Amino acid sequence: MKIETVAVHAGREIDPATGAIVPPIQMSTTYQRDADGGYSRSFSYTRPDNPTRHALETCIAQLEGGTEAVCFSSGAAATMAVFSLLNPGDHVLAPQECYYGTRQLLRDYLSRSGVRAEFIDMSDPAQLEARLKPETRLIWIETPCNPTLKLTDLKVAARCAHSVGALLVCDNTFPTPVLQQPLAAGADAVVHSSTKYFGGHSDVMGGAVIVNDAARATAVRAYQAVGGAVPSPFDCWLIRRSLATLPLRIRTQSASALEVAKFLHGHSRVERVCYPGLTDDPGHALALRQMTGFGAMVSVCVRGDARAAMAVAARTRVFTCATSLGGVESLVEHRASVEGPDTLTPQNLLRLSIGLENPQDLIEDLDQALKG
Repeated sequence: MKIETVAVHAGREIDPATGAIVPPIQMSTTYQRDADGGYSRSFSYTRPDNPTRHALETCIAQLEGGTEAVCFSSGAAATMAVFSLLNPGDHVLAPQECYYGTRQLLRDYLSRSGVRAEFIDMSDPAQLEARLKPETRLIWIETPCNPTLKLTDLKVAARCAHSVGALLVCDNTFPTPVLQQPLAAGADAVVHSSTKYFGGHSDVMGGAVIVNDAARATAVRAYQAVGGAVPSPFDCWLIRRSLATLPLRIRTQSASALEVAKFLHGHSRVERVCYPGLTDDPGHALALRQMTGFGAMVSVCVRGDARAAMAVAARTRVFTCATSLGGVESLVEHRASVEGPDTLTPQNLLRLSIGLENPQDLIEDLDQALKG
């Protein structure tokens, strides 16, 4: 089935008790045992599994083309589940420019367990190959990365990882499986912050790990059950409901993002636009090869310093100045001030999450905000 059909039907079955076409939310925390003490209906306790979560995981796995998806209470919890596969002495290669929470986990927490993380420019294949070590066990990538939208060649990264017996894991939150399929390109696992485009309405938090290997799925699911960072049944129901419109939302938002990026590219108050859909963007050719669209995130460096950038954000009327992304409403954020003093993000950069408003309204809003 095509991805639009999967988004509507995967994990959604007619309720056998009532005939309802919308699956019920199974809130129970525990389940009846059989007379012999077994669980012939597959569910025993809500932490290791729940019918509503199972439906969500089924859908996400099929969307990403994986054998199994394992859902968590947040994207950070999903990321930590992948890191739980590492052992003391393991070496990790990660992007210099990536979600700052991932950097914090690797630098401030995994290091305590004897895992050594090295942050490099993943957009440079030569640098990736040069930094491989015999003890490298994980290559973590974001493509496009947060927030400068640099791209990493998935096939090159997979080849490098597998040459030393490492896993390639891709955070696919920005493009979603609608625009990019990392598992098909050789990745061993995919991670999502379901809070973003999967949820799509800025009202639910979640995360997911998708794998294509049974043993790896067992290991991640064991961490899910023991660690306990599982999403509630209601959160799972909300995300599954929103996935039905994911292909429509991401394609519409991406089309609007391209219009916004083109407008900003020619604006006198703009220093630089980061968006792989622009023909002069360094990642444009690679985006054409490994993506089916360019995504709904646009980053713009305004002329001036941090104060100038924040003033532009404060003057917007349609855009809301707020953290996060992927919702139906457009957001603008000064990323460097969120990431702290050790950020690598340019001080004059604003990250735009393009929503479902009319793109002309967004363009007019940015124009007046830039002009002041």
